[in-house]
Amino acid sequence: MYQGFVKTAVVTPDVRVADPVFNADEILKNIRLCAEQHVKVIVFPELALTAYTCGDLFLQARLLDEARDQLLRICEETEDNDALIFIGLPAEIRGKLYNVAAVIQAGELLGLVPKTYLPNYNEFYEMRHFTAGPGPVETVDWGGEEVLFGANQLFTCDGMPHFVVAAEICEDLWAPCPPSTQHAIAGATVIVNLSASNEMVGKGTYRRNLLAAHSAACVSAILYSSAGEGESTTDLVFGGHNLIAENGVILAEAERFSNGILTAEIDVDRLAAERRRISTFPPAEIIPDEEDYVETTFAPDAEETELTRRFDPHPFVPSDEAERDLRCNEILNIQAYGLKKRMAHTHAGRAVIGISGGLDSTLALLVTARAFDLLGLPREQILAVTMPGFGTTDRTYENACTLVRRIGAELREVSIKESVMVHFRDIGQDPEKHDVTYENAQARERTQILMDLANQCGALVVGTGDLSELALGWATYNGDHMSMYGVNASVPKTLVRHLVRYYADTCGDKELEVILLDVLDTPVSPELLPPEDGKISQKTEDLVGPYELHDFFLYYMLRAGYEPSKILRIAKKSFEGVYDDATILHWLKTFCRRFFTQQFKRSCLPDGPKVGSVALSPRGDLRMPSDACMEIWLRDLEEE
Repeated sequence: MYQGFVKTAVVTPDVRVADPVFNADEILKNIRLCAEQHVKVIVFPELALTAYTCGDLFLQARLLDEARDQLLRICEETEDNDALIFIGLPAEIRGKLYNVAAVIQAGELLGLVPKTYLPNYNEFYEMRHFTAGPGPVETVDWGGEEVLFGANQLFTCDGMPHFVVAAEICEDLWAPCPPSTQHAIAGATVIVNLSASNEMVGKGTYRRNLLAAHSAACVSAILYSSAGEGESTTDLVFGGHNLIAENGVILAEAERFSNGILTAEIDVDRLAAERRRISTFPPAEIIPDEEDYVETTFAPDAEETELTRRFDPHPFVPSDEAERDLRCNEILNIQAYGLKKRMAHTHAGRAVIGISGGLDSTLALLVTARAFDLLGLPREQILAVTMPGFGTTDRTYENACTLVRRIGAELREVSIKESVMVHFRDIGQDPEKHDVTYENAQARERTQILMDLANQCGALVVGTGDLSELALGWATYNGDHMSMYGVNASVPKTLVRHLVRYYADTCGDKELEVILLDVLDTPVSPELLPPEDGKISQKTEDLVGPYELHDFFLYYMLRAGYEPSKILRIAKKSFEGVYDDATILHWLKTFCRRFFTQQFKRSCLPDGPKVGSVALSPRGDLRMPSDACMEIWLRDLEEE
């Protein structure tokens, strides 16, 4: 329950058809197992107390009365259980039979939620037995019990306002306008679906895709519990295909044809943050009136949720190799087509790019070459400029020159040493004083050269800086910070590596592949300080921290809306065995400080193509004041 995480479970118990006593025993057994794991929401299948496949036995009063009695027994035996529990059963109300989800918490029956859409095709004939449930909620007498009845019920956690649960049943999800859509608009962040979906060839994939897509459309979590082994197999087989989805992502999936408990922690605070971010959620014209819904509060015990869900340590990089290759090709195309349009619009027949032999400039050159191919322009019209300075090493210099030649661009060398020394003399800078002025003067000299060369040949200066550097402000203001179009501006450093590797693997040029692999093996460095024994002395990650940590922090801060203490918690889990807790905390504090203090550099960024869901453009993605205070973010880490 801490930091928005809620432990949830979907359960397929063993069942016997038309045996509520046995089924109640199995439900209670699974509730106790879930309690051992501190589960706060437990969902059982549709008609779990009787089994789904009772047929005309649903018209027998004996079955209905026993199902009601067993539900009341479950209430009595779960008085000490704080979880919100959903159990399917048939319920006779005012002379009509309804397929309902009973909602129980701490021994109390909070409500009955009826199924809205009843199937009546092929193997399903629910209209033979059941009546479609009403949306509006009313209080009804059910076997001498006064209970809330209706589809439009919300169950809100006391003390955790983003934890709001609503229910629907099986076919409801498959309808063109599922009740859960309206429930989500009304405020539900968690949708439970009690189901009895049979198995057919291909249906499992369809069901999985449907659930993922619907959870994304509703910006919600969906807990889907389906009937399994034990149901009648007269005409159908049920596989217990249980799923837990969160905003388009399947968090957990049960092995089909195997009854049991499936658990996952959902993050209701992240769902709330996503809804705040999306201006179209909900559409104003379809927000339901408050009178249409009845809200019932429940109060589970407040305790920290042990996290078992996985948080990808490299959230910008797909873990699946095939998917990663597709993503890399797509990103290269987005970058190249963005540059293609800009060059065509400005009637620039040439491009100028500074080449250092490092990752970022290498990627920018590869993208530029692809854009020129798309434009039908010869690559010789790309002017690639290497500008050796006081920190340039033989390795990066040779790689830069060889790379340009293999790509087929024009190579020009302009040493900056003499011009920078003149500049030092003009401003009274001691060349032996290797301070920020010493470093930034070199970066600004290089940018001046690129801009002036572009003027000479009617070209466009292609920027090389990446998303991670922009987040940290690791760029010289009006130096490498500036260009005429920044093709890497929304590509994080962890992804830059994979883009270059993908190009190396697919270019079909063995010599180019060797160069690119050596660039990948070169330490990240601005090379602004003199080398030591001919090797790079200034390693970026020694100064600002590991980029894989900073990319992780950036993603979960901007994309997920996490506060620093929550980021720290999941980072410790994700990087366990890689970095110790103190190291992660140190670099997270560094990230927060730099992210806030360096916004002024991002406020005047050149244009560049957006390639992913996290970007820092001041024109659309991050409209942040340059003088915003960081105190409350750092204060959140003070006790860590």
